[in-house]
Amino acid sequence: MAAALYGSIVKLVSERELRLDFENAKLRQLLAQAGIDAAEQKVMEGLQRLLLEELHHRIKNVLATVMAIASQSLRNADSVEHGREAIESRLLALGRVHDLLLKTNWTSATLSSIVQTAIEPFDKGARFSVILPDIDVSPAAVLPLAMILNELCTNAVKYGALSNANGCVAISAAVDASKERFGFTWVETGGPSVQMPMRQSFGTRLIEQGFVGELRGEAHLSFEPSGVVCKLDIPLASLVP
Repeated sequence: MAAALYGSIVKLVSERELRLDFENAKLRQLLAQAGIDAAEQKVMEGLQRLLLEELHHRIKNVLATVMAIASQSLRNADSVEHGREAIESRLLALGRVHDLLLKTNWTSATLSSIVQTAIEPFDKGARFSVILPDIDVSPAAVLPLAMILNELCTNAVKYGALSNANGCVAISAAVDASKERFGFTWVETGGPSVQMPMRQSFGTRLIEQGFVGELRGEAHLSFEPSGVVCKLDIPLASLVP
């Protein structure tokens, strides 16, 4: 009887030890899993914080651009209606630029896609002739280039080659690798005779002093009788990704 009781006790102890070992193994597994989840959560929180900071930075930049556009457009408008039209045109152009960048996850955009996006709303009846090199443009340079093109298109529709049925615009660009420069040319022909404006418009200031300044480049606008000519000279380092 004593031997039987001893055997029962040994059996119970052995079963308890096995059960404890099993529970400990499960506990270690749960702790390990919790450790992995905690690490993953920490990484995700860090990534989320980084994305929020980047989003905050971009929103501030966009709002600053919108405020500058609205303020300067109204300040230089002949009437409230003209100011409203100018703001609407520039904000629509800004929206098209952001749509273009979203398609490429804000990595870069081809020069041809930038030009096509900018001129598409104004290209009624194949009025543009475009010859461009195959290059990628950094996100920081996409907006200035697109907004310069929007100003040129808007001016051409109001006063230049796109204000009649016969005018056209030739757009070309070239890369000088030896000098590390990028040249861009806009030439209007076939429109009404052009004269030097009496005062510098906001659009002209945007081109010559604003957007091209962001690229550390230079812009030269000339009002030839045959049409407006705009030439941009930009360091290649300011343009490429």
